[in-house]
Amino acid sequence: MPQTATQSLPELAGAGENAALALLARLGIACHTRAHPPLHTVEESRALRGEIAGGHTKNLFLKDKAGSLFLVTAEEDSPLDLKAMDKIIGAKGRLSFATAEQLFAHLGILPGSVSPLALIHDRAARVRCVIERRLLAHAEINVHPLVNTLTSTVPRDGLLAYIRATGHEPEIHDLPHRAPGAG
Repeated sequence: MPQTATQSLPELAGAGENAALALLARLGIACHTRAHPPLHTVEESRALRGEIAGGHTKNLFLKDKAGSLFLVTAEEDSPLDLKAMDKIIGAKGRLSFATAEQLFAHLGILPGSVSPLALIHDRAARVRCVIERRLLAHAEINVHPLVNTLTSTVPRDGLLAYIRATGHEPEIHDLPHRAPGAG
């Protein structure tokens, strides 16, 4: 949904979760979705660990020096090394975080709701989808269906099928981790 002069990004939050859940249903991908208080960070989401089984994700929306965009989905505890990741994923130069405006323009979501399910909004396929290989060891993966007040548990193969159905080919990599104690 394009932003109008009278709408702010917060007012548009949640303007697409129905589309993501509808696509999962159309693809025949069974998922279980739970409502909860807003979760903005991995740390905040840890409180739900006793209630929600499966692999939990960390999602980063990144850009490289050439302006290419990357949605990186990793296991929540992975201490990703952004300084070494560019070479692994084929980025041109150093990676940095994209802006909230870029996130909304390309994926139609707000910070705190980043998820591979948001690829449904990237109709131009400008965003490359990168998934950490170790996350795929889980039979079920938990993602936000475009809002941070819901968590959907999706079968691993179903998540990959969903991503492909949005016109994106998931790039699966062993992502680099920071050394223990490194900031």
